Amino acid sequence: MSPRRLLPRPTVRLRLTLLYGGVFLAASAALLTVTYVLVDARYPAPIALGTGGAISVKVDRLGGAGKLQVADQQDVFMHRLMVESGIALAMMMVVAVALGWLIAGRILRPLRVVTATARQISEDDLHRRLDAGGPNDELKDLADTIDGLLGRMEEAFEAQRRFVAHASHELHTPLAAEKAMLEVALADPDATVESLRTTCEEVLEVGRQQERLIEALLTLARSQRGLDHREPFNLAAVVTNVLQTRQPLAEAKGLRLDADVVSAPAAGDRRLAERLVINLVDNGLRHNVAGGEVLVTTRVRDGEAVLTVSNTGPVVPPEQIDRLLQPFQRLAAGRTGTDSDGLGLGLSIVAAIVKAHGAALRVRPRPGGGLDIEVAFALPATARPGDHANGRVLRRIRRGARV
Repeated sequence: MSPRRLLPRPTVRLRLTLLYGGVFLAASAALLTVTYVLVDARYPAPIALGTGGAISVKVDRLGGAGKLQVADQQDVFMHRLMVESGIALAMMMVVAVALGWLIAGRILRPLRVVTATARQISEDDLHRRLDAGGPNDELKDLADTIDGLLGRMEEAFEAQRRFVAHASHELHTPLAAEKAMLEVALADPDATVESLRTTCEEVLEVGRQQERLIEALLTLARSQRGLDHREPFNLAAVVTNVLQTRQPLAEAKGLRLDADVVSAPAAGDRRLAERLVINLVDNGLRHNVAGGEVLVTTRVRDGEAVLTVSNTGPVVPPEQIDRLLQPFQRLAAGRTGTDSDGLGLGLSIVAAIVKAHGAALRVRPRPGGGLDIEVAFALPATARPGDHANGRVLRRIRRGARV
């Protein structure tokens, strides 16, 4: 360990005190120097000291010996002036340091209170806040900033707790189901090859559900971490590729999957953008009504590449929108009653991907049921005006036509 680390670190109060004392010493020394120079210049050699004090005399009336005596007396006077001023300066320096220590302590007292309270809050209860009163000065701004930070930390910790609790539950449930199915099959003395095969198929299906859940959790975690790099892509091309893979699912459910895509350049992670489109389309297909439809459009509007996914379906209360964007949150059983494959992660992954791209997400319930979900990406700086200024259609798919 170096000798420097063995020395105690000076506190802020001590540093402020030394700063106050140093400034006072420098100002006083400068004042003393100026006073000495002015006195010496104002009274060059006319001063003779007597018992009655300083007496001004005319030097030209004195002889040579008298002039020397007056000069010596002037030197004595200036020396006495310097000594007595130095003593006064030393006394005032002690007083200044003491006052500086008291003033620094008074100034730092609110800061110590803020520090102690923040430490106690961080250790015991994140629900508390500093709630600093007093004037709107720098210390109150600091306390308000810490309160905002504590609020965001509390929200993040609560979200993490909910996520871990829901994820552990969602993973534990299929594991328990797999264990139960295997135990029942093994305990059945009349088990046949066919019944064991059926049980194995059921276990494999549960395993596939777990695989989808783990993949969704990994996608959510990667989206929340942010983007490592950005690359240009076209929303229209991403949407076209996704719709081609989702058309059979729409037909199997008896739903219409329509699209009207126009060139909409954006920048970011193409794979995450594709996952975003997949989740939005799957959400529209899964939470729909018999004979319903899903419409996907891309546009360039107000300098943004806009993706819109609209679907019919049950009525969604507006106050439920924010909750549905959280992990493992579903609306009501009626909304998912026709499809139990939902994990409750689709829209939360969409929200995380949107945040990672710095895009804007707007979710509005439709009056007749269903949702209008709009994602607006900023246009990339390298986008050419000709790519979107004239609304060039990459591929337009009319309503009711096959993708």
